[in-house]
Amino acid sequence: MTFSPGSIARVIEIAIGEIGYIEKPDNLTKYGEFTKANGLPWCGSFVNWCFHEAGVKLPSMVSTSAGAARLKDVGRWHTEPQVGDLAFFDFPHDGIDRISHIGIVVKIKEKSVLTIEGNTSGTGDQRNGGEVMLKDRAFGAGSAIVGFGRPKYPIRSKEFPTIDVPDSAPKVKKPKKRKKKNEGSPSITRELV
Repeated sequence: MTFSPGSIARVIEIAIGEIGYIEKPDNLTKYGEFTKANGLPWCGSFVNWCFHEAGVKLPSMVSTSAGAARLKDVGRWHTEPQVGDLAFFDFPHDGIDRISHIGIVVKIKEKSVLTIEGNTSGTGDQRNGGEVMLKDRAFGAGSAIVGFGRPKYPIRSKEFPTIDVPDSAPKVKKPKKRKKKNEGSPSITRELV
């Protein structure tokens, strides 16, 4: 099933199809190649690639702190999430005291958001972990999410892909070898919001 290019739903659909992607050694990915930032941490490159593939313009997120500053400058920074927002993270105790990670909000729960993030891991390094994953992230006071950037989508719709996961944090196993696109990914269905 394919959603309209330029829509939030299409961005989410593209991101879902990337879950399970694993980098080559030294942060080498198709996302870094796309942004001409191969070899660097690639969570922002992943976001830019998904938006490009979906037909949505987005400023560079390669530097997540600069990307957040750009969205703040144009009045697109928020403290309450919406599906399709960009979640910006500053992980405490990681030795970097600034925004250093980004993910795409695909579902909102009572006290957390489900995000699809590039260059993260299940239990290891959350901002340079080497894989595209679906994550359940708390938001609000004291959380690693410092705010949400709201891209300007050319097409608005009340129809989104549904992410079917349990209420607890999703457990995504690291595959032993690269899977074919969409093999083993969360199911995609249409949901009216």
